[in-house]
Amino acid sequence: MSTPLPRHDQHDDPGTRPIRVALVDDQQLVRGGFKMLINSQPDLEVVAEAGNGHEAVRALAAVSADVVLMDVRMPGMDGIEATGALLERAAGGSAGPGGRDLKVVVLTTFDLDEYALSAIQAGASGFLLKDAPPEELLAAIRTVHRGDAVIAPSTTRRLLDHVAPLLRTPSPEVSRHTAAVESLTAREREVFSLIARGLSNPEIAAELFLSEATVKTHVGHILAKLNARDRVQAVLIAYETGVVVP
Repeated sequence: MSTPLPRHDQHDDPGTRPIRVALVDDQQLVRGGFKMLINSQPDLEVVAEAGNGHEAVRALAAVSADVVLMDVRMPGMDGIEATGALLERAAGGSAGPGGRDLKVVVLTTFDLDEYALSAIQAGASGFLLKDAPPEELLAAIRTVHRGDAVIAPSTTRRLLDHVAPLLRTPSPEVSRHTAAVESLTAREREVFSLIARGLSNPEIAAELFLSEATVKTHVGHILAKLNARDRVQAVLIAYETGVVVP
């Protein structure tokens, strides 16, 4: 059963209130462990729990969250379908206060390419294995909330290299992405290529001898031109359009 857990005023200053986290997993013990870990951090709080995708969609219609930790394999509506439903609702502006900025990190015990790709294509901003170290999970929540994306290091390169031929299959979407990439300026194209290689903003700044503020501005323009939710979506577009070749 879905369990909203409001503990703070939802209208607190976003700059001072904790990052609101929702836990979606069909195993109550798993949710309990994650909840204890997350609530032990002063800047994080669990505001809702759900045992499957349907419960998550209902719970997050009543309680706003910033980041959802989403299991993949669940009865009824699985994590991939739930991710798509939540983010589609958020994009439509009907996800409650702060809902438009909802981020999803997909968690699974299965280090399998198809789950990772499906999660990312559904709009997830991250993909992590459940047995990741606690500090990695906590860092993922904070990273995704900042607007960066995170994919389990063990899956990233293998996943994208493996599915690259599939991603480049001609389609109207690939054509739109190709046109969007062609609209980038020369400098934006340089930054885009480095994003696709997995470099962070500080690393890009060092590579191109730019300030981090300038890089951040370029990244914002690139994501806007590509109509990409975040860096993960941008990397997918880089593979689709041949900017990155395995």
